[in-house]
Amino acid sequence: MFNIRVLTDDDFPALQKWWKWFRFSAPPKDYLPDEGRGGIMVTKNEIDVCAGYLFFTNSKMAWLEFIVSNNEYRDKDRQDAICFLINEATDLARRRGFKVVFTSIKHKSLIKHFLKCGYSIGSENTTELIIKL
Repeated sequence: MFNIRVLTDDDFPALQKWWKWFRFSAPPKDYLPDEGRGGIMVTKNEIDVCAGYLFFTNSKMAWLEFIVSNNEYRDKDRQDAICFLINEATDLARRRGFKVVFTSIKHKSLIKHFLKCGYSIGSENTTELIIKL
């Protein structure tokens, strides 16, 4: 049904379009893991369906972020593909020895997908803070 592959630099322009369609500011390319180091694409019948990034740290916590789906993919299993991505990323972190996977999201539908995949809410109504160096 679904397949998974490693994201490449060539995928980034498509991801930027997907993020834009969902009104999410695309992260700069150099904020993301290098090619072959945590970027995951879910495909079906050679069609790219959804993608995300698993950030590996030097602790026992990994970070799963920037999940986005192909807005032109309209098959009924679109939601299943997102759960497949979350589960595959989680399993990858587990296989690499991580004890926790963290994410920070506000999209209600995506939160439901994470909950369906066994994640629990750590906190609510928090504010993300960032400083550019």
